[in-house]
Amino acid sequence: MAKKNSKNNDFLNTHRNSTSPKIYEILLELVNEDREDLAKSVLKVDYLLEYTSNAVKHRDYIEARESIQKARERIDELKSSGVNVDYLEYLYEGISKKVK
Repeated sequence: MAKKNSKNNDFLNTHRNSTSPKIYEILLELVNEDREDLAKSVLKVDYLLEYTSNAVKHRDYIEARESIQKARERIDELKSSGVNVDYLEYLYEGISKKVK
C-alpha cells in the first residue's frame, strides 16, 4: 500500500499548511500507522501550547497555567501510547518556563 501524504489524505491536506513542519512530520507518521486518533491528539497538544504561549504574551497567567497543565496531561497520554513526543516536550519546556 502506498504511503499516505497530503495529496491522498484529507486529514493531512487540511493540516499541512496550518502546522509546523515538525508537527506535520509527527502527523504523517501517525496517519501512516493508521493512528489518526493519536494524530488528532497531537494537534490538540499543539493548539494548547500555542494557546498557552498567547496567554503568557497577554499576561493571563491563570489561563496559561491551566492550559499548560492540560497540555502536559495530553503529552503524557501520547507518550504512553508510544508516540514520539520529543518535539512537543521541547515546546512544552520552553513555554512552561514563561508561565509564572
